[in-house]
Amino acid sequence: MDLNVLHNIGYGMYVVSSFRGKELNGQIANTVFQITSQPATIAISINKQNLTHEFIVASGFFSVSILAQETSLAFIGQFGFKSGRSADKFKNVKYKILESGCPVVLENALGYLEAQVTKQFDCNTHTLFLGEIKAAEFLMAGQPMTYDYYHQNKRGTTPQSAPTFIKEEISTLKENTMKKYRCTVCGYIYDPAIGDPDGGIAPGTPFEKIPDNWVCPVCGVDKSKFEVA
Repeated sequence: MDLNVLHNIGYGMYVVSSFRGKELNGQIANTVFQITSQPATIAISINKQNLTHEFIVASGFFSVSILAQETSLAFIGQFGFKSGRSADKFKNVKYKILESGCPVVLENALGYLEAQVTKQFDCNTHTLFLGEIKAAEFLMAGQPMTYDYYHQNKRGTTPQSAPTFIKEEISTLKENTMKKYRCTVCGYIYDPAIGDPDGGIAPGTPFEKIPDNWVCPVCGVDKSKFEVA
């Protein structure tokens, strides 16, 4: 069975956020989709072990910020590869609090939706939350980042808690003449043919020639945490 076939299903890149009292948290999600138009209802799939899951259950609300194609890997790493149990993900990030108390990310977002949970379904490792939309706003024009663009153009990886995580996915990357290096913390692949434009590393730069003060564009660890892919 080749589960890589699942990559042909279309996904986006979003920040799903919620709250518990005065505590805020958010995470990267790719499984967000509209269910009905009247009333306008959306669904999200969230890992039960994630702090955001706890907050959604506690508050009964969640928000979805639709990320722009230009969003940096560092921003995605802030919400996708850090835990809200040990880090304030909203630190130095533009956001606002909606009437319900739910936070919504404004930075790098084309727009946002806020929904009140109406039903939830147990899906083994994940919960599928259905929510009726209570607020929606366009923030700027642009192209939304698709999950395919994130993988193919940004060379992003998938957290193990994501519903689309496939352990063997990194083995399908194409070979080139220069060695690729993998971050042992988050799984990001440094491909010399692509470089790290967001971090000032031009395409064609071998890993060995990257400045020593360069860090993983996703999780922020230094070069010593990389190994040959």
